Amino acid sequence: MVNFKEKLKDVPDNPGVYLMLDKDDNIIYVGKAKNLKNRLRQYFHNSVKTVKVMAMLDHVADFRYIICGSEVDALVTENNLIKKHTPQYNILLKDDKSYPFVRINLKEDYPSISLVRALKNDGAKYFGPYMQSVNIRDIFDLIHSAFPIRDCNRDMTKPSRPCLNAHLGRCVAPCSGKVTKEEYRKEVMRVVDFLKGNDREVERVLTDKMMEFADKENFEVALKYKEKLAVLEKVARKQVSALPKDFNLDVFAYETNGVKTAVNMLVVRGGKLVGGENSVFDGIDDSLTSYLYQFYKNNPPVCDEIITDGADDNKALEDALSTLVGRKIHVLSPKQGVRKQLLDLAHTNAHDALEKHGTQEERKTIRTKGAVKQLADLLSLKTLPNRIECYDISHVSGVDKVSSMVVFEGGEPKKSHYRKFKIKTVEGNNDFASMKETLSRRLERLNNPEETDESFASVPDLIVIDGGKGQLSYALDALALYGRNDIEILSLAEREEEVFLGRAPKESVMLSKDSVALQLLQRIRDEAHRFAITFHRNLHAKRMSESVLRDVPGIGKKKSADLLKKFGSVENILHAKDEDISLLDGFSVQSASKLKVGLQKALDERKSND
Repeated sequence: MVNFKEKLKDVPDNPGVYLMLDKDDNIIYVGKAKNLKNRLRQYFHNSVKTVKVMAMLDHVADFRYIICGSEVDALVTENNLIKKHTPQYNILLKDDKSYPFVRINLKEDYPSISLVRALKNDGAKYFGPYMQSVNIRDIFDLIHSAFPIRDCNRDMTKPSRPCLNAHLGRCVAPCSGKVTKEEYRKEVMRVVDFLKGNDREVERVLTDKMMEFADKENFEVALKYKEKLAVLEKVARKQVSALPKDFNLDVFAYETNGVKTAVNMLVVRGGKLVGGENSVFDGIDDSLTSYLYQFYKNNPPVCDEIITDGADDNKALEDALSTLVGRKIHVLSPKQGVRKQLLDLAHTNAHDALEKHGTQEERKTIRTKGAVKQLADLLSLKTLPNRIECYDISHVSGVDKVSSMVVFEGGEPKKSHYRKFKIKTVEGNNDFASMKETLSRRLERLNNPEETDESFASVPDLIVIDGGKGQLSYALDALALYGRNDIEILSLAEREEEVFLGRAPKESVMLSKDSVALQLLQRIRDEAHRFAITFHRNLHAKRMSESVLRDVPGIGKKKSADLLKKFGSVENILHAKDEDISLLDGFSVQSASKLKVGLQKALDERKSND
């Protein structure tokens, strides 16, 4: 077993890359650091950790590191190692996904427009990237419908016969030598203006052509231009509020549920939202830095600004990307303003993608069995907590004290095993003692070899207490009293959602609010709370009903109990037929009628007193 504290003493202060290894020497995580010693200390010292880190550390048996000359070198090395080893706990672009760009080389006498996936430092203008939500062929069709420029590879220095596009009116045929460079460049610059986000000119041209063919009663062609206008509406998104028209940036945000990670990218060009896409990955990570570098290695940025709050080192990412494209790239994490609004929108999209990812059954599995597994990993539980029991206390000022026991198996409620208790031995408002009584009674039945109730005879893998350290302390006393220290136990304090483990009751564990493990604990706690309150309210209502019935002359304890058992409530008794009441022992049709009169009178007197 590696002594991490001793090994950390030899780690240098240099920037570099570190590799986390499991017991089989497999690389499960690759990370970079400005200062290797400080970064690695954060993992192995008692500090607040993310969900990913807590889950990963449970499987870390050793670590290695590589010293690098700079933070940028560390980022590049990290990226190379991630691609080589595909570690479990890194966000990975395993398929080297790239997106299409539109290329226009303005250095040519008669520039052509082309579709490319690889950006080159060749002086040409590139526009994009175009997400899957936008069909790049639609962009091309709109351009050629409005602007007659070429998309061929012909040699413009040698005159030649015009091609089919010229006959269709989709190209002015500069190859024929009948159009000047100046006239052609005007058309090209109109295309550039459109690709920068100004779609007004395209809309005007398409509308004019639609009306022209409609006036000629060529409705079939007019309809085609109407369809093109609809495509334009889809492709050329709305202006983002308060953004200048020359505003060009990419926005990235990520959300994780502790099992999967969703990354949302928004593309803003010319002040307009022109594209957006979600990517969902297995596994989790606590930084987008490496992901962004991987992404832009395949899709070099054409914008000047990248907006994200997910990178752990904006400066290193800026330097690496600036080197990649040969110009300055800014990576910003805004706290307010329109950039922050765009970032919030990206987070909303990522969260929505995470919620909707996979089939309904897959999402259910993540919330149930996946949450159980994550809970075991994060809290380092000895066994997978398939059966979880949760307990809660309910009363009003110490009156009608009750407790609930709810059961979840495989992350799902097992309502047939729910049980409820009336608190018998505790006086007054003492939730701690009430919890101890409840657990004692439950454990006594668990230890009874002759127990016939399947729920009480089943051994819980994990007990959850609604409350903080106080409730947990009394629950631990009950476990010790019945010799059941083999059962894992924790409490969930509602205010900060702190988790206190039975094996370390003085220290709390904070689970990420996005983790499915915490969400499972919250569902179980809320269900125990609901079940306890429902039982308390029913008990209270029954007691009040018995009290009202006892105010009726001739109605004692037995008769009131029989009436409530038969009809359920005072209101139901009042609406019951005299003949139905007379079926009970001690009642006739006449006495049933008198009962209802007396009962109504007792209710009226109570209302007047209230």
